[in-house]
Amino acid sequence: MKKIILFSMAVLTGTLAMAQSSKEVNWTYSSKKIADKTYEIHMTATIGGDYHLYAQDAGGEGPIPTAFTFTKSPLLDLEGAPKEKGQLIKKFESAWNHDVKYYERTVDFVQVVKLKSNVKTNLSGKVEFMVCDDHECLPPATVDIKVNIGG
Repeated sequence: MKKIILFSMAVLTGTLAMAQSSKEVNWTYSSKKIADKTYEIHMTATIGGDYHLYAQDAGGEGPIPTAFTFTKSPLLDLEGAPKEKGQLIKKFESAWNHDVKYYERTVDFVQVVKLKSNVKTNLSGKVEFMVCDDHECLPPATVDIKVNIGG
């Protein structure tokens, strides 16, 4: 019985920690038409407290980089990978024993999307990310993405 209680407490603690990770970053999504059937999808992260969010190329092993996975759609094509717009910080972190790259406060990830015809659809997928401060890292989190395009 004691083992069951300890296991239940560990699972509950892990679940609460996972919930905290995604609460430290608020994601907003928008689309902007830039040409005929071509849109910029803005995935903006607002980072809370003293936490920082790692770049897509976090720099070496250790921190989990921000990674986007998009659901394939026959109605659109992705043009390249998301570009990062924000104040990139490159700093040595003793926890990883090497330089890492990250953002504080806010960063905008921009994905260019081209529609195959004049239709209304959406870009959907997931973003996985990890945040740390000077004392701790929270477990990685995954958040759904859904952005309306066209119309």
